[in-house]
Amino acid sequence: MGTGPRVSALEHILKRMIRAEGPMSLATYMATCLTHPDHGYYTTRDPLGVAGDFTTAPEISQMFGELIGLSLAQHWLDHGAPDPFILAELGPGRGTLMADALRATRAVPGFLSVAQIHLVEVSPTLRATQAATLTGHSPIWHDTLANLPEAPLYLIANEYFDALPVRQFRRDANGWRETMVGLDGDTLTLGAAPPAPLAALDYRLEDTHPGDTVELNAPAAAEAHAIAQRIVTHGGAALVIDYGDWRALGDTVQAMRNHEAVDILNAPGASDLTAHVDFEPLAHAATDAGARHSRLTPQGVYLERLGITQRAQALARPLRAPALDSHIAAHRRLTHPAEMGTLFKCLSLHHPAAAPPPGLEP
Repeated sequence: MGTGPRVSALEHILKRMIRAEGPMSLATYMATCLTHPDHGYYTTRDPLGVAGDFTTAPEISQMFGELIGLSLAQHWLDHGAPDPFILAELGPGRGTLMADALRATRAVPGFLSVAQIHLVEVSPTLRATQAATLTGHSPIWHDTLANLPEAPLYLIANEYFDALPVRQFRRDANGWRETMVGLDGDTLTLGAAPPAPLAALDYRLEDTHPGDTVELNAPAAAEAHAIAQRIVTHGGAALVIDYGDWRALGDTVQAMRNHEAVDILNAPGASDLTAHVDFEPLAHAATDAGARHSRLTPQGVYLERLGITQRAQALARPLRAPALDSHIAAHRRLTHPAEMGTLFKCLSLHHPAAAPPPGLEP
């Protein structure tokens, strides 16, 4: 397991907060660790790649972004080719996915000429990297989704919702006990609030038992609702790709540093904190806004429907080992059930009068 600074500046800040206000929710802890303006994980570094803490699908192979771009472009064509339209990405990493999508859609008549590229990114470090990756495309950056212009929206959210802070609850015979971060002496520790009923989790009483853990991600549901509202008003579609499931269950909050799992309380601000995405509330938030959603589809199935194997074969023809071996391994990592193919899922949010983008089913 990795190690970090013994006591970070952010750890001192968290301890002061707890001493002043009492134990904090896991959501408050996650949000502070990830987005503190001076010491937050996402605001102070480039976390991606071999030299970082984790690797995302776009960094594994160009095929991922290419196929996503073409799927959205086909949906754009099938639904009147709106001019202009917003092509947006939430949490775009190094800009790799967007760059691959833009390259692949150059052959789609009119698509790039009327696309306005918008990126929702809070990290100054990653914004600089994205600007270099997307040289020539003049992207516009925003701190939040709410700042996007009002226009037809084609949106990508790959490994975005997993980084939004969750509240965590363990079912008790007398209600739900929320996981809290407090202090044991001078050491950060996890504890539980007293049991209490929680209306937001009434629907989980049917599929849980005492001792089971459930996580709530209110910010994710709110953002899905906002995205859906824009799509209902202006048209378009959104692709949400992340690890998780429908009606997720269990303690899924994890910390990653140097590609290894570490204790979530170890060296706050030095690790990536994420939780599995529960896609059911996202889908319900979209329908509440008047939109529709696709069937939740494993990433491997989605990419195969889009033709990733054929694309992989075409890219493989000029390659020789070791580049060929790396290419084959990338295809497997994206699609195989034992790799990312089943754990990661794809859900689209789209206009009620439209079909889902290619690769997905109603």
